[in-house]
Amino acid sequence: QLTMSLNSSTLLNEENAQGAKRNTECLESLELQTPSSFQDNPLQQLQLASQEVLEKAKKSGRSKCPRCNSSRMFYCYTCFVPVETVPTKEIPTVKLPLKIDIIKHPNETDGKSTAVHAKLLAPEDVTIYKYPCIPEYEEKRHEVALIFPGPNSVSVQDIAFHLQKYTKKGVCASDDDCSREPLLKQAKIEPEEEKNPNECISNSRSKGTGLKKIIFIDSTWNQTNKIITDERLQGLLQIELKTRKTCFWRHQKGKPDTYLSTIEAIYYFLVDYHQEILKESYKGQYDNLLFFFSFMHSLIKDAKCCGGKE
Repeated sequence: QLTMSLNSSTLLNEENAQGAKRNTECLESLELQTPSSFQDNPLQQLQLASQEVLEKAKKSGRSKCPRCNSSRMFYCYTCFVPVETVPTKEIPTVKLPLKIDIIKHPNETDGKSTAVHAKLLAPEDVTIYKYPCIPEYEEKRHEVALIFPGPNSVSVQDIAFHLQKYTKKGVCASDDDCSREPLLKQAKIEPEEEKNPNECISNSRSKGTGLKKIIFIDSTWNQTNKIITDERLQGLLQIELKTRKTCFWRHQKGKPDTYLSTIEAIYYFLVDYHQEILKESYKGQYDNLLFFFSFMHSLIKDAKCCGGKE
């Protein structure tokens, strides 16, 4: 569930070094492969918005961040905004059924983190904190869970059962919390078929477990101990994703392939939550969370192919 991401400038330098001729040969060879050869790559099945804007930005090279004026590729990983050559209106926006807090290790390299993808694509629902500046979660334990593997971690399917112990003995932390039950009953009366997709996803927060927020830790696996042992995270329900395999190009050696990058963990959790907890069929509602990730995955795969590494 933790992350490192792609250094875009390094990637492009590597790709350009292969030469136009070899790049063309590589792409032609990929096009000749049958669809069955991509079955092991779930990224091929995503329902994504057009990535033409990223293709154009790749060709034009690095551009300025509109906020800090730093030279970046695709987006600024410190300001969490697209660069000047990537118009915000051409970047998809994803509405999430839960709020997400990402706790970033202070030593995690900003340019290698996929956490920024979540903030770029779901800005209203994602908040990134740099450790040790994180919220207090104790009074919200009945509606918050932490994605992290461990001996006490539970599966997504078991969230409702395990969260009950917090709900039953929890007290209202605010007036907003105390009014949650009437809102639940009112939401159930409204016919879902008359709402647009974003409204349905927003209202789905009221369904099922009472879960409102998910926490992800953004760091290398060797850096996680400092954060996971923080007293502010103790006592939270922990959830582990065990059935997904990473497609990350910077996967850490010696770790199982079920250890995902941050954006993969967010995406796969939401897909499972949508199906297992909300009990709704999944139709690609969160696929665009991998908008940048899938594009970069293709770039690095093509560059390695052309370099004779695959």
